[in-house]
Amino acid sequence: MMRWLLCWCLLVSWAGAEEAMDPLQKFATEFVAITPGQGDFPATMKQGTADLAAAQPVHEVTLKHSFQMAKYEVPQNLYEQVMGINPSLWKGARNSVEMLTPAEAQQFCEKATALLRERKLLSAEEVIRLPTELEWEYCCRAGTTTRYSFGDAAQNAGDAGTKATRLDKYGWHTGNAAGNDPPVGALAPNPWGLYDMHGYLWEICSDPWKPDYAEGTDADAQGAHVMRGGSWKDSYQKLASASRQKFLAAGKDDAVGFRCVKAAVR
Repeated sequence: MMRWLLCWCLLVSWAGAEEAMDPLQKFATEFVAITPGQGDFPATMKQGTADLAAAQPVHEVTLKHSFQMAKYEVPQNLYEQVMGINPSLWKGARNSVEMLTPAEAQQFCEKATALLRERKLLSAEEVIRLPTELEWEYCCRAGTTTRYSFGDAAQNAGDAGTKATRLDKYGWHTGNAAGNDPPVGALAPNPWGLYDMHGYLWEICSDPWKPDYAEGTDADAQGAHVMRGGSWKDSYQKLASASRQKFLAAGKDDAVGFRCVKAAVR
């Protein structure tokens, strides 16, 4: 009885401490260490897919540096604390922030870096930034080689149209998002403990947009960025690990947000 009571008190204490943290403090604790070449993290990955012209040719890449990936897309209460505004169309403190440009996402990262360093929550040798497209796909795949991090099929045998029962556990898409206005992390994580990598919002990456992976393909000269992962507005096909699309420099959309990386300054 005493052991049960002690465990219950510790659980309540932990929950209270987490609740007491402001969004920036909470953000500082919500990263997963990614160490390519060690443990469950492969050193190499096949990037791309033969199923999508924009993700061809499939090629092997090597990840040379460790980093930390945020568990969640940036929520609105965190964005508002850092930037002083909440541009989102669909309001909710822990809902993913949307309706912002790639430049505004990058500005958030710069301001978050400065604020975290001021509060001794980030060292001078670390920076908050957008993930590269390679880092993003590596984390979405989480060591898998299938179409999604949970397998090749999003649908069960009886599913039709946009219904995708297997995907429903992990991602918000057009087949299951109607009537939902969820907080980040409401569904199951991928094998590395990262949430909403399939769906919810498209996620802006740091890379300038290129229409494919072919050598010699020029990056977009107008400042467009790559976005990954698909969204609640998309059918299940666009939520695949290799799915990628163009996001204009001046683009703002209620289906586009971002997540952050914590990494060494380079």
